[in-house]
Amino acid sequence: MYLIVTRSFPPDSGGMQSLMWGLTNTISKNYMVKVFADESDKNKDIDKTVSFTIERIGGPKIIRKYRKAYLVNDFLKNNKNINGIIADHWKSLELINTNKKKICLIHSKEINHKKGSLLNKRVLKVLNNVDYVVSNSQFTKNLAINCGVDNEKIIVINPGVEPLKEIDPKSLEEAENLFQNKSPRLITVSRFEKRKNHEKIIMSLRNLKQLYPNIFYVCIGYGEEEENIKNLVKELNLENNVLFLKNITQELKNALLAKSNVFVMPSIINKKSVEGFGIAYIEAAQHGLPSIGGKDGGEADAIKHNETGLICDGNKLEEIYSSIDLILKNNSYKNFINKTKEFAKNFEWDNIIKQYFKIL
Repeated sequence: MYLIVTRSFPPDSGGMQSLMWGLTNTISKNYMVKVFADESDKNKDIDKTVSFTIERIGGPKIIRKYRKAYLVNDFLKNNKNINGIIADHWKSLELINTNKKKICLIHSKEINHKKGSLLNKRVLKVLNNVDYVVSNSQFTKNLAINCGVDNEKIIVINPGVEPLKEIDPKSLEEAENLFQNKSPRLITVSRFEKRKNHEKIIMSLRNLKQLYPNIFYVCIGYGEEEENIKNLVKELNLENNVLFLKNITQELKNALLAKSNVFVMPSIINKKSVEGFGIAYIEAAQHGLPSIGGKDGGEADAIKHNETGLICDGNKLEEIYSSIDLILKNNSYKNFINKTKEFAKNFEWDNIIKQYFKIL
């Protein structure tokens, strides 16, 4: 049996939640699995549908951390058939006491602390005492080494995706209606935060509108920068060219991706926050969409430059603008469709899990 200890798990949504769900679900096909996860709204609906055991821990965040650690340590003490623990975050392992195999995933910003700082010392105390540190990209591995993590412990395993299922025709029709017959079509699926760089995409859109009068941009997500981005759209008179959506179904999200032409997320580094990989690029590639990503994080693992999309400097507005124009000009995005779909297959969980089995 393997224990999964995680702060991020469905029904909450997000890249980390999708990663931990896919990893847990795939491992459970070969091993017994027990998950220790945070309590969430409507988690009872999902917990009773799975083939593994989930123990939910509620309460205030700081208390929840200690309660979860107590429950995990108690379970380890009373069960001798545990092969090891897989954690989503170094903090999930910080209070766990065991000699069993420990595997900790790293993503980027959660380890990006100044060398020698208190947080850096806490990170190293955990990560240098596990059996394997699983990095989501080569970029994150290099970041971890620079922060002082033992190079010998780190293995790069990119996040996985579920195989693409056929989309319901009604959802495709709904997506088409949302696009209002406009094209070309850009899309971003992410939180609204500064490193995702919605601001410069919107500013590029103002200039791109001169070349493509019916250009349309769909932003799916929520976050602290949402109102600022919406105000910028109004300021630039782009209300008829931008649509904001959130809390939509997975089916509609897939339909909107399927009806789009280009996925745009030229991420930048904002303070400690950096894009460690970008599973959204792979999800877009599954639908045949080329992506435009930034050069400062782990996007190079998720986008093959000039093959499945373009990597640009997200700090430079002119590079974002010219990258979008290049991929839209003469419908060039159509040339990427087959390569992106083939590339995305490498990241399906049945392929990714083989790398995990080598260390399990």
